Amino acid sequence: MPTSTSPGLPSPARGGASGTDGAGGADLVARDRRAVWHPYAAASHDGPLFAVASAAGVRLTLTDGRELIDGMSSWWAAIHGYRHPVLDEAVRTQLGSMSHVMFGGLTHEPAVRLAETLVAITPEPLRRVFLCDSGSVAVEVAIKMALQYWTGRGRPERTRLLTIRRGYHGDTSGAMSVCDPDAGMHHLFSQLLPRHLFAPAPRCAYDEPCEDADVAEFERLFARHAHEVAAVILEPVVQGTGAMSFYAPGWLARVRELCDHHGVLLIADEIAVGFGRSGELFGCDHAGISPDIMCVGKALTGGYLSMAATLCTDEVAAGVSDSPAGAFMHGPTFMANPLASAVANASVELLLSSPWRDRVAEISAGLAAGLAPAAELAGVADVRVLGAIGVIETRDPVDMAVIQPLLVELGVWVRPFGRLVYTMPPFITSPADVATLTDAMVEAVARTT
Repeated sequence: MPTSTSPGLPSPARGGASGTDGAGGADLVARDRRAVWHPYAAASHDGPLFAVASAAGVRLTLTDGRELIDGMSSWWAAIHGYRHPVLDEAVRTQLGSMSHVMFGGLTHEPAVRLAETLVAITPEPLRRVFLCDSGSVAVEVAIKMALQYWTGRGRPERTRLLTIRRGYHGDTSGAMSVCDPDAGMHHLFSQLLPRHLFAPAPRCAYDEPCEDADVAEFERLFARHAHEVAAVILEPVVQGTGAMSFYAPGWLARVRELCDHHGVLLIADEIAVGFGRSGELFGCDHAGISPDIMCVGKALTGGYLSMAATLCTDEVAAGVSDSPAGAFMHGPTFMANPLASAVANASVELLLSSPWRDRVAEISAGLAAGLAPAAELAGVADVRVLGAIGVIETRDPVDMAVIQPLLVELGVWVRPFGRLVYTMPPFITSPADVATLTDAMVEAVARTT
């Protein structure tokens, strides 16, 4: 039978237009430029844009047939690669029973099992799980939990947050308010956001000891404002989008001690590196500390569906419940979506049953060896590696219009920003593919800086 379409609607793409040849890809890009607004881009975005036909394993296949080794895990989420049979089957199986049901007044097995698993694998004493739509929403939830907690504990004046420079926590309003207000990407909105407290970023690198002087400014700022601080929020050990830098676990441990001393909550934003990316299951594990509230996301579903979670202690949950509202005032429409919950269960179980530590260590060694030559380049300020994260920091911002097509020409998908050319590949990436990634990154930097 012929396929009918409603007046004014585009016809479904067929043949080449679906993305199997160069002409179809060019048409798709042209259609995209007329209608689509991409992240961190102008509406009239005319920068490099590549049409993807399919993805499998660690490879993205473009519409012109070229294959790219994915060095980004689709913004750090696809830790198992693409079209993993276990995750594909989890989604198909869940579709057979229900795709979605509201979570107000209802529950279902995939969500309960996921919450139980997260409680089991995260640091004690995190015991309550609030399932969210995305990482930014998880941070919003964490902030609201902290504020409502202090209302319930009779300290409503505790409304400010203390964090550190070069941090990034998301693109929604509350999350933006704790991103770096000057060097961060959200400085345009600084006049509209709540004014929180920002201490200098840690000076001690991951493999350096943390001295008293390293935490002194943070300690002074904390002491001066402790009476009004609801929580400290930071990214444990790895500062992601704001800096791609790694700081000493000892610094994080000192912050936990200061929070205890001042009776302030600690929020750990684990969205970027949770589930093994840094070489430990969670960033907090490097320092052996437990936060009062923790946010996880990105790799939670293996990159299949948008989902995140905010965990808290029983004490935080009790304080929130004791507030005048008597309940936590947040409830996303797609909270605990069964499809996302099912694939999250499959992804976490797949990770924990795999030799993920060995794989991350192997990737880390490959990144360190492969990126080392970049340190000799005049245009490079630093090269650093932690777990399955490899970073070349250039002295000047890269030209995306030049470096992005060059990286594609070299057979890899790496998405630099600012002065950072970095990779966070899937955990299934082979040593040979890691070498291809690092060779391409070094060559691209050498040719463009």
